[in-house]
Amino acid sequence: MTVRAGLRGAPLVSALIDLLGTEKVLGTREDLLIYEFDGAVDTATPDAVVLPNDTADVAKLSRFCHQHDVPIVPRGAGTGLSGGAIPVEGGVVVSFARMSRILEIDAPNMRAVVQPGLVNLHLSTAAAPYGLYFVPDPSSQKACTIGGNVAENSGGPHTLAYGVTTNHVTGLELVLSDGTVVRLGGKAVEYEGYDLIGAFVGSEGTLGIVTEITVRLTPLPEDKRTILAAFPTIDGASETVSAIIGAGIVPSAIELMDQLATEAVEAAVGAGYPLDAGGILLMEVDGLRDGLDEAATRIEEICRANGATTLRRAATTLERDRLWAGRKGAFAAMGRLAPAYYVQDGVIPRTRLPEVLRTVRDVAQRHGVRIANVFHAGDGNLHPLILFAKESELEGVKQAGLEILEACVAAGGSITGEHGVGMEKNCFMPLQFTADDLATMGRVKSAFDPAGLANPGKIFPTPGRCREFQLAARR
Repeated sequence: MTVRAGLRGAPLVSALIDLLGTEKVLGTREDLLIYEFDGAVDTATPDAVVLPNDTADVAKLSRFCHQHDVPIVPRGAGTGLSGGAIPVEGGVVVSFARMSRILEIDAPNMRAVVQPGLVNLHLSTAAAPYGLYFVPDPSSQKACTIGGNVAENSGGPHTLAYGVTTNHVTGLELVLSDGTVVRLGGKAVEYEGYDLIGAFVGSEGTLGIVTEITVRLTPLPEDKRTILAAFPTIDGASETVSAIIGAGIVPSAIELMDQLATEAVEAAVGAGYPLDAGGILLMEVDGLRDGLDEAATRIEEICRANGATTLRRAATTLERDRLWAGRKGAFAAMGRLAPAYYVQDGVIPRTRLPEVLRTVRDVAQRHGVRIANVFHAGDGNLHPLILFAKESELEGVKQAGLEILEACVAAGGSITGEHGVGMEKNCFMPLQFTADDLATMGRVKSAFDPAGLANPGKIFPTPGRCREFQLAARR
C-alpha cells in the first residue's frame, strides 16, 4: 500500500467542509464506519466521505484532492462484490446517493441520460410506459446503481442474448483525477476513433469518476416463456446448457442452481423449486409472441433428452415472477445456511462446465467447506458461494476461492465476469495476464490518472499485499 503525504484525518475533514459545506461532508467515526464495507469481505476506513450534488461538486473535490495528494474513491450503493468501493489507501469516498436522478428519457432515440447514483431497477420502471427497458439486470438490481454497473461492467441473468453493461452505454461524462470534466460519446449509435467509452466501462473508478451516463434502452419484448427444468445431477443440468445453445437456440437467460443453493432459496423465498434435484435450470426466451411456444417446446425436448425429471413452464406472470424471485434472491438466501459466504466470479467456456464444477466439488471436499453454486450458465459465468461461520476460517476460504479461479483460467476462462477485480482479485491478475499485459494496462491508467489518485489499490497487484512471485510460481 502506498503511503501518501497528503492531508489526512481531521485536517482533511475540516478542509473539505470549508470547500463544500458541512452538509456535503461526513467525518465522524460513526459515519465513516458505514463506508468501510461493500458486499465483499475486505474492509478499510476512509478519512472522509463527500456527498456531491452535481458534477461541479465532483470536479471541485477532484481538483482539491489532486492538489493535496488525497486518494478519491467513487461509491454507488455498496453492493459490489470485489472490494471496488473500499478505500484501501484511505482518502475520500465519493458517495453518489444524492446524484440519483433520471435526467432524460429520449424514447424516439431509445436513450436515457442518468446520474450514477440511480438504482438500476428504477430506470426500467421509468422507461416501461414508453415500452422500453434497460437490459443489464444484476441480481442486486433493486439496490445497485447504474454508476456501479458501469464501473464493474455488470451483467445479470438476461444478458446472455443482449450483452453486459458495456453494450448498453453510448455516452459518459467524467471527472478525471485532476478535476478536468470530459464528455465521451452521446446518443449516437457509433463514433469514430478509439473506443474510450469501452475503456472506462469496467475500469472500476481507476481512470476517473463517472458523473453522467447515456444508456441504450431496448423495446420490451412482446412476450416471454419461462421454463424450469430439474435434473438428477448438476452434470446433467450443465451439459444441457451446451446442448441448447449447440442446437442454435440462444435464450435470453439460462441460470443454474445446485441442490444446496436450491435448499437455501426454498427456505427463504418458496419459489417452488424441487428440493430433490441435483441441478436446476431456469431458462427464458422472449421476443415476438409468434414462435415463442415453438422455441420453448424445443428447449423442453432437449432438456428431456438430457435427463430432466421435472419440466415446468410458467403459466402466468405471477408464476414467472416467483421463479425469478428465487434466483435473484439466491445470494441473500445463503444466510439460511451459514452466517457468511465468500463468492467467486470466474468465467469458463460453457462446454467446460461439468469438468470445472467437478473441480469445485473437489475443492469443497479438500477444504472441508460447503459450496453452493448459482450462476449464469449460458455465459459460463460461475458464482460459487463458499460458506463459512467464523472469521478464523476466512484465509482457508480464500484459498479455496483461489483454487477455483486457477481452474477457471486453466479451462480457458477468466478470473472475473461481472463482479470486477477490485482489491479482492488484484493479487490474482498474474494468473491470467503476463507482466507485459499488466504494464500495458498500467500505461492506460497513467494516461488518465498520472498521480495514481483514482481508486488506488484496485485491479493492479500491489507488492505489499500480493506476493506476486508466489502466484507466478503456481502458473
